[in-house]
Order: sequence, then structure tokens, then C-alpha cells
Amino acid sequence: MIESLAEAGPLGLFLVSFLAATLVPFSSEVALVAGLAAGVPPAEAVTACSLGNCLACTVNYGLGWFFREKTEARMTASRGGRKALGWMDRYGWASLLLSWAPVVGDPLTVVAGIARVSFGLFALVVFSLRVGRYLLIAGLF
Repeated sequence: MIESLAEAGPLGLFLVSFLAATLVPFSSEVALVAGLAAGVPPAEAVTACSLGNCLACTVNYGLGWFFREKTEARMTASRGGRKALGWMDRYGWASLLLSWAPVVGDPLTVVAGIARVSFGLFALVVFSLRVGRYLLIAGLF
């Protein structure tokens, strides 16, 4: 399924990357590689993946911010969520330096909203790491 969406071009890459960051078990990195293999120009592929993934991270942050109690209860119920909550308690905003990592990265974006991390700081750290990851994978950095 990921490969099919990736072959749909930038819109497919955007959708896969968005879903991959909303706690759905997709890999935006696999989609990026599949999109590149299908002939999507690297700059377009990186842009689509970055926009989708960063938008989803913003949604995650908003869920944590606006639905704090319910979201925190759901995060506590999952292993990755508990780790993310513990890291945010221990290291504060610096835990967002791991927001690009598999398993715990997406929960950290939710926990940042729960912890009321400044959105400007959140965006600076999370978006730059996510975009940087795609640039490295595409060989543009």
C-alpha cells in the first residue's frame, strides 16, 4: 500500500507521510525511497514528505495541547507513550531532539503539546529534524 501511494507522486507521498506521523504504523522513509524509485524528482519528494509529516506533527501537538487529559491517558496506556512522557518529564523540550526517531518520535510530538512546549520551539526542533531526515535519505544533504 505504501508503495502504491508513493507511486502516485507527491500527493501520495504527502498522504503517506502525514499518516506515518499520526501514530499509524506507516513508514514515510520507505514511501520516500519508493517515490524516488518511481521517478518522483527528489526535491518534490522531499517537499511532499516534509509537508505531510510536519503537518501531522502539528496535529499531534494540537491533540496534546487541546485534549490534554484524554491524550495523556491514552499516552500512558502505550509503551512508546510512557517513554515519551518520561523523557519529557526528565529532559523537557530537549527530548524533542529524538522526535525523528522510530517508535517514540511521534508520541513525543503529542507529549510536547501535553507539556505545553512553546509551539515556536517545537516547530523549530521537530520540523528541522524531520526535513533533515528526508534530505539525508534523498541524498540532497
